[in-house]
Amino acid sequence: MSAHDTRINRMRARMFQLIEEGHTLPSRLFNGFIMLLILANVVAIVLESVESIYQPHADRFWQFELFSVAVFTIEYLLRLWTCIEQPQYFHPVRGRLRYMISFMALIDLMAILPFFLSIFVGIDTRFLRVLRLLRVFKLTRHFQSLEILIEVIRMESTVLASAVFVLLVLAVLAAGGIYVAEHDVQPEVFGNIPSSMWWAIVTLTTVGYGDVIPVTLSGKVFAMIITMLGVGMAALPAGIIAAGFTREMQKRREIYQTNLREALEDGIITQEEQQQLEQVRRHLGLDVDDAKAMTRAEFSMLTKFEHGRCPHCGEPLISAPEQKTTAE
Repeated sequence: MSAHDTRINRMRARMFQLIEEGHTLPSRLFNGFIMLLILANVVAIVLESVESIYQPHADRFWQFELFSVAVFTIEYLLRLWTCIEQPQYFHPVRGRLRYMISFMALIDLMAILPFFLSIFVGIDTRFLRVLRLLRVFKLTRHFQSLEILIEVIRMESTVLASAVFVLLVLAVLAAGGIYVAEHDVQPEVFGNIPSSMWWAIVTLTTVGYGDVIPVTLSGKVFAMIITMLGVGMAALPAGIIAAGFTREMQKRREIYQTNLREALEDGIITQEEQQQLEQVRRHLGLDVDDAKAMTRAEFSMLTKFEHGRCPHCGEPLISAPEQKTTAE
């Protein structure tokens, strides 16, 4: 490897630490700037929809958009350049291709793609604003809770898809039932099953706008049954995500606990081990107080082991008769 290649590799490694690691002051400043720029973009996009604000300041909005796209484009290219520093993307070509189709890379691409599309393809400005709002998903990289939530949704996608399928089946059945009960009385509202789907969806999801309601006795009874079913069906996806979130957090705590026990094998935690544990904690998205509580618990368990007592029940690890035999 030539001296030039070595310099390039060192530069890429330092750049990777700047934009990805997030532990040094320059890295925190860089990621903090990106985070503030994302929030400013969301505010700007919202204000652009107010014509009385947008029209007098259209030039300033355009200049801010140019600045934001330039920053986000440079950030995307830097992440694409430095991604091979990660073990899963180590290959210079295939690794970068795999990175380009990863979730966060696609989000970064969607943050700048609408601007470049608007240059070559005529896009309605209102639709363009909606696409630009996708930049808010870039915050996922900077907030571990959002990352955990997306990971939970990905893991529970099969179960969630089953719940959505059942909800759609119930919606079709509900639309068919209310059509039979209300068609003759309200043909303008329940004239066919597709028209009845609006009522079925808002009732099953317990939104209940009240713009379309049954008036016959059979329709009201049927609506009561559908509403009660809707309460359970609307809560089902939330329950699935909540249970998955709990399992994911427990799994991350166990990973941190394993790293903590490895660091405590010699009975102490060195400064280097402390820094490594902090990096693991940040990566897993665990709360500082939660990590401290696990550390105290492990130290307490280690102390009880040292005194020859079970860390759970507090009883001696060697029974009295055995101790006496040993003494003899």
